[in-house]
Amino acid sequence: MKTIQNQKVKEEIIIEKLDNGLNVMIIPKKGVLKKYIIWGANFGSIDNHFMIKQDSKEVKIPDGVAHFLEHKLFEQENGTNSLDVLSSLGVDANAYTTNDHTAYLFEATDHFYEALDELMDYVQKPYFTDENVEKEKGIISQEINMYEDDAEWQVYMNAMKLMYHVNPINIDIAGSVETISKIDKEILYKAYDNFYDLSNMLLVACGDFEKEAILEEIKKRVIKTSNQKEIERIYEKEPEEIVSKEKTIEMEVSQPMFAIRL
Repeated sequence: MKTIQNQKVKEEIIIEKLDNGLNVMIIPKKGVLKKYIIWGANFGSIDNHFMIKQDSKEVKIPDGVAHFLEHKLFEQENGTNSLDVLSSLGVDANAYTTNDHTAYLFEATDHFYEALDELMDYVQKPYFTDENVEKEKGIISQEINMYEDDAEWQVYMNAMKLMYHVNPINIDIAGSVETISKIDKEILYKAYDNFYDLSNMLLVACGDFEKEAILEEIKKRVIKTSNQKEIERIYEKEPEEIVSKEKTIEMEVSQPMFAIRL
């Protein structure tokens, strides 16, 4: 167990790597009523081309898999949706996907351990079928189309596309309607098995915890085992020069918007 202290703000972080490979960080907050949990996997939208070193085999997956996987983990085999279960407990729960990671989180003042049960259950028990994957494609397609009408997002994405030729950061986190049409349950299970390995994940708990007690609560809820496989991301060499200096698009906005990258 490693402790990092910041005397200026009088706070500390306790860091421990469990025997099963999971990295855990505890941020004690004495006297604070609200408790916060976030559990993340080192898997984002840019991780679409990789190699498992032990297998020595390159793998390519469609754009948007990390985001698609985030959506599907909430759906359980018994027909419930874990986001609804967490909401019924009165906790504020959510999830998100970025370029380089995916995270599942909640904050609560009451029913914390019941919510922790649900969070650590659904993240560790993926349930994908041909039917629920096809259904999700329609939902995510609507989300993609919605962001095509979001001026701020379009400004950001066009700035990325002007700067990067081949780096996957220039691809929308959700992918495109075309790329997600290629996603099936086998692809989702492959991505989950490789990137949601405990050794590739980090769980952070912040609140009025005794560090040993909360660590034990986390340990007894971990049901996965780690395969300890090493993932090597593969990125094409990016040219030195930018793609183009500028791009202008017409959208219905109340005032002009722009992005400048130096």
